[in-house]
Amino acid sequence: MLFDRRAILGALLLATASACGARTGLKADPVEESDAAPAAVDASKDALSDAKDAASEPLKDAVSEDAIPPIDASKNDGQVPSDCPDAASTLVYLLSSEQGLLSFDPPTLAFKTIGNIACPSSFSQPNSMAVDRTGIAYSVFMDGTLWRISTGTAKCQATSYEPNQLGFLRFGMAFVASQSIDELYVVEASYETDSKGLALLDTESLKLSFVGGFEPPLPTCELTGTGDGRLFALCLNWNGGSTLSEIDKKTAKILGSDSLATGGAMDAFAFAFWGGSLWIFDSPDTDTVVVQYDPVTKIEKQVTTLANTRIVGAGVSTCAPL
Repeated sequence: MLFDRRAILGALLLATASACGARTGLKADPVEESDAAPAAVDASKDALSDAKDAASEPLKDAVSEDAIPPIDASKNDGQVPSDCPDAASTLVYLLSSEQGLLSFDPPTLAFKTIGNIACPSSFSQPNSMAVDRTGIAYSVFMDGTLWRISTGTAKCQATSYEPNQLGFLRFGMAFVASQSIDELYVVEASYETDSKGLALLDTESLKLSFVGGFEPPLPTCELTGTGDGRLFALCLNWNGGSTLSEIDKKTAKILGSDSLATGGAMDAFAFAFWGGSLWIFDSPDTDTVVVQYDPVTKIEKQVTTLANTRIVGAGVSTCAPL
């Protein structure tokens, strides 16, 4: 649910120089508005190129399909939440690099602007987002801070999460249903080497617990989860395209992988599971292309475009249709 590698690599360059959907009809808004104003992020294309060249080693392409089978979308790993009477009315929620919060309705392909978030952060840009079944979003920023955002009002609230736990400074994130609760999984994203692996983030204690390294290894990825207990990772390849993998939540083992044409190494991207499809939001430049991928038929198609907006985070409730 992720990332803008251009902004990330620009931030890495600056560091060297100085020494990433819930139900409608939400409950009462539990998030208090922040009065702090966000700071600006500026990273030129030249700085991006220099930062990429200076990386100790390039990101490896996502895991080869020769090593593992295609995704078997007929299987599930749990029970669908029982407290979701309005599953068909769920929305996918999106965060832009400009800090805009939007909703996306898959059946109609309609976008709606909810508002601008105001989460004070030294880098002032969200990196990934996940949404629980009550409509509260969690977003990690480029400096590793974690924020709670109302999908109803875009109001933002700080958390006591300590950045860089387990060496996970930045990460992709997604909620996955587990019986009567949602579990928040995160995937470390270094942007320079393979991911350190998968972890669980306890939303009460705000502590990370390590699940394991990926088998086989994965590069920088984003996550999305489902109401029947499945977890998927989407990883962009340096040589173009992307790889979609299903992840074993208990071991971080790769259960299956599909190669996709969508994506480029330096794109901002995010994705979410809704109605049996993966909805991918890919931003190669200033616009976002929306791609629908069916893991059963393996059909990948562009369905719409969002102009003048770079999507860096996506979240959907585990109550979304399967």
